[in-house]
Amino acid sequence: MDSTYILKPIGIIHSCFKEKFGIPRQSGLVAAAQATLEILPPFDQDEAFKGLEAFSHVWLIFVFHGIPNGKWQPTVRPPRLGGNRRTGVFATRSGFRPNPIGMSAVGLTKICRVEGKLILYLSGIDLLDQTPVLDIKPYLPYADMIPRACGGFATDPPHPSLTVEFTDQSRQTCMELEKTYPGLSELIEQVLQADPRPAYMRSGSRRTEFGMRLYDFNIRWSVRQQTIVVQTIEAESKSLFDKSV
Repeated sequence: MDSTYILKPIGIIHSCFKEKFGIPRQSGLVAAAQATLEILPPFDQDEAFKGLEAFSHVWLIFVFHGIPNGKWQPTVRPPRLGGNRRTGVFATRSGFRPNPIGMSAVGLTKICRVEGKLILYLSGIDLLDQTPVLDIKPYLPYADMIPRACGGFATDPPHPSLTVEFTDQSRQTCMELEKTYPGLSELIEQVLQADPRPAYMRSGSRRTEFGMRLYDFNIRWSVRQQTIVVQTIEAESKSLFDKSV
């Protein structure tokens, strides 16, 4: 049997997440997280997507392009187990797999053409900017939602455990930026409520200052017990996430 398969990306993700730190650990956890999927030629044919607009959600099959090739591990430390217990990689959704392929169920807002490009608008995403997408499949509630399924060590969804506050300066900056980036404050709040810190930093760590990139901004924040305070929001380079798309 031929064990060689050539997989060609059908599209590229343009995401609000410019680095791995801060990305939700599963899709749907941060509803305000948005992205666009640019379909690449020769797959950007309107007839290939006929009927997809009737579905509220889609499955994306993608490549963990932020992980070096050959870096798979037989065991990993899932965040849901505190980051200090190992379990088999195939019992997790870790990106450190023999074949770095992932899947996410995301919201589909609309499909349209912008400047000749076929674009899918997505929500509730957990994807790094520039992620190559290999395939799209419609989400079928009657088949994909299994009420009696057992979730192993991740039976219940994580619940936001932190309160997020903004300094006067960061709140004012956010209000100005929302003229161009609607929902930015909601996105920041939802991402930080999920506590993006590695599990080993959540207790016993002396580090209290952190930063992450969203769109083309550096978000600086601090942690005081169960409260995260957004300190500053500073512009970076020109964003790869095209707001006109």
